[in-house]
Amino acid sequence: MSQIRTERKLVEILRILKEHPGPVGAKRLSELMAEHGFVLTDRAVQYYLRSLDEMGFTRKVGNKGRVLTQSGIAEIENALVGERIGFIISKLERLAVRTTFDPATGTGDVAYNLSYAPYDEVDRVQKAFDEVIAAECGFFNGYRIVDNDPRVPDDHAGFITLCSVTMDGVMQRQGIPVEMKYGGRLAVDAALEKSRFLDLVAYRGSSIDPLQLFISAGLTSIHTYVTGGAGTVLANVRQVPLPAKEKVFEIASAMRASGFRFPITTGEQVFNLTKEPYRLSIVSLSGMNLIGHAVEVGCQIKTEIGAGNIPFSRVLSR
Repeated sequence: MSQIRTERKLVEILRILKEHPGPVGAKRLSELMAEHGFVLTDRAVQYYLRSLDEMGFTRKVGNKGRVLTQSGIAEIENALVGERIGFIISKLERLAVRTTFDPATGTGDVAYNLSYAPYDEVDRVQKAFDEVIAAECGFFNGYRIVDNDPRVPDDHAGFITLCSVTMDGVMQRQGIPVEMKYGGRLAVDAALEKSRFLDLVAYRGSSIDPLQLFISAGLTSIHTYVTGGAGTVLANVRQVPLPAKEKVFEIASAMRASGFRFPITTGEQVFNLTKEPYRLSIVSLSGMNLIGHAVEVGCQIKTEIGAGNIPFSRVLSR
């Protein structure tokens, strides 16, 4: 049993390091581990870090702290399925808690996805992203290119796109309990009048992000929507208590003023989903439509969903 507990602590340290773009010191790791339910002293964290160093999963960056090695990234991505069950929803919930964005001022931290592509693919990726934004098929009307993130391989450029879990964080900070229910494929037309969900996958209990699954399986036709006004795009369904409806509308209006695009629709019964009495379902287009479109047009791009939190101002400055 002790060995199992130790393994879980090591996996959790790797997860935390993967979520942070720069080096993380033992003191900060100790604080983050406590947030995740592992109470460890700085000294204990140092012990586990030395073990991870010896295994080749982490490396020390001067006095700044540790970062993951490529072996460490591979290890956490290939963790036991039993360890990963529920990882996606718990990861997104942590990002929501750390989101401090205030739509009234346009300041604070937002949740983001991190993608990367070879330098010679940058123009094609930008074109694919820009077409989705022009078609109003994303969650936010911008993105940022980065080239100094240690998670981005050599000879590649990084792309920061906003994650829709930012919405969850904003609503939680306004006192609205929100539940991310499903990721799905939404068949849409230009007027949204005949839209319907083709597939839905619940986030809770899943070891892989549903939207990433749909993209990798080739189950989207975002390019068809972008060019012709009808197609199969990626969307999320969230639910809040029905009495929060007016407050949700106020938040949505304020966020739209900052460049966010949601919701597509709301209601106790939305599109072809079962009616949920006393619950307000909120359907929003996903920021993953940018990545999905890039994949559809042949770009060599890889993405980590929910890569971390970042000040909103850094997304605005390319």
